[in-house]
Amino acid sequence: MKRIPRPAALWLAAALAGAGFAANLMAAQVDAARSSVSAVARQIGVPVEGKFKRFDANVEFDPAKLATSTAKVEIDVASFEIGDAETTKEVRGREWFDAARFPKAVFQSTSIRNGAAGKFDVAGKLTIKGKTLDVVVPATYRQEGGSQVFEGVLPIKRSAFNIGEGEWKDTSIVADEVQIKFRIVTAARR
Repeated sequence: MKRIPRPAALWLAAALAGAGFAANLMAAQVDAARSSVSAVARQIGVPVEGKFKRFDANVEFDPAKLATSTAKVEIDVASFEIGDAETTKEVRGREWFDAARFPKAVFQSTSIRNGAAGKFDVAGKLTIKGKTLDVVVPATYRQEGGSQVFEGVLPIKRSAFNIGEGEWKDTSIVADEVQIKFRIVTAARR
């Protein structure tokens, strides 16, 4: 019997998506020490969270010039960690992220608009495990000293990206919905 991997792998995909969008909104280099991207899924009804340790972003964001603002985020899926070495290794494997064949998850914005409740809706293409889908990421933005801070949660379906193949397609053990949580902090350009 196979060990049930934590939904972190699934969340990783989600995190990649969310992180990509957020990081790209910034007009400066990402402050990795103050930034984070994680994925939260439910395994047998219990929330499980994993984190991506490495990601890059290219963000050009000006709230007064949304039409020319852009964001691109690349996440190293092999950097996903869930806390348990065996589960982390399995999540990076073929049935989950297949990090050897698909080492990066990428979000590329196509438009950024004002959204509801003071948020920004960042539309774009999210590519995970070789599959590209249109997504809209709701994010908050604020200045914090000389930094830009972007935060949000992007819900995705792991099945839409073929995350969890074979016996792991069964969503009764690991839920299909994954919440990608992100906090991207950049230093303002000088």
